[in-house]
Amino acid sequence: MRVTNAETLILEKILIYLRDMEFTGEAKNLKKLIVLKLIRDDFEASLCRTFWFATFGRPSVFKFRGDYEYVDVMMKDMSHGGEAVRLIVDMDFRSQFELARPTSTYSDLLTSLPSIFVGTEEKLVSILSLLCSAAKQSLRESGLHMPPWRKANYMQSKWLSHNCKKITFTNN
Repeated sequence: MRVTNAETLILEKILIYLRDMEFTGEAKNLKKLIVLKLIRDDFEASLCRTFWFATFGRPSVFKFRGDYEYVDVMMKDMSHGGEAVRLIVDMDFRSQFELARPTSTYSDLLTSLPSIFVGTEEKLVSILSLLCSAAKQSLRESGLHMPPWRKANYMQSKWLSHNCKKITFTNN
């Protein structure tokens, strides 16, 4: 997949922010700091908290509430004719796909992932589809079952849930 100018710009900004700050706090606060710095640089950014309920096969017996946070950026992308695009920024993307006892093929795929993801919903869906399929194969080869929280629908809920609370900050 081709990297757009908007994705490159946001990733470069984030890398500069990370290089310039000495961050020792929680990841949650890091996301807030990134949002504030993006806003300071005139980007439309917010912290997005998603939540969803999963039922793992027996809806009446067990419900699990999942939640996740990532940075959401809206901007015009000249690569797309100046259209507004939504970019999802995950500061710890690779770790979301770690498996116990992965095959070497899966480990290689995992290593190829960026630790910081910046991309569109479409790009994310493609990556999730590929990774969840590869995780299933890896687990099968290791004699393990695919847990429900590793399936594509569940993974998509982290970033693409309809229950998203956008938290905006002002940069004073």
